[in-house]
Amino acid sequence: MFSYWLGKIKKIDIRKIGDGNPGVANAWRTGGWMIGVPSMLLDGLKGFLPVFLVNRVLNINDFRLIPIAIAPVLGHAFSPFLNFQGGKAIMTTFGIWVALTLWEVPTILGLMLLFFKFGLKIKNDTINTIAGMLSVLVYLILRNFSSIMILIFTTNTGIVLIKIWKELKTVSVEDNL
Repeated sequence: MFSYWLGKIKKIDIRKIGDGNPGVANAWRTGGWMIGVPSMLLDGLKGFLPVFLVNRVLNINDFRLIPIAIAPVLGHAFSPFLNFQGGKAIMTTFGIWVALTLWEVPTILGLMLLFFKFGLKIKNDTINTIAGMLSVLVYLILRNFSSIMILIFTTNTGIVLIKIWKELKTVSVEDNL
């Protein structure tokens, strides 16, 4: 959990500030860009490096790619180093998808998150995340991505949904209009 450790270097426990999440968004909110930028890059690399090596260097594109792609997301979301109380794994998600599709999926996901937040003016990040992930799933299906890629994405989305479930239960429609 790079966000957590970078916060510790600055003598900040990001789990006790902001929303208590040990991920990039809370690191940015609590420690500013000095913690936010390195956290973002390192959490992205955590997802990117193993998937890139297996997929692009070793050229593994079959079912064996699934656990390799999901492992960084699971490890971030349920970190054994923080009693399985990890972050939401959004930047790690971006990292694995940069490795799998280079620019394509991260660009679509980023654009959709921006569209929901600023275009539709949905205030709640939880709703934006769900809408963005579902939009990418539709995109993957329409672009005829392989069943392996769709399975990786749906599993990735499931992990993110588990992590934001508590927040989702507190969302009201009126707050987002």
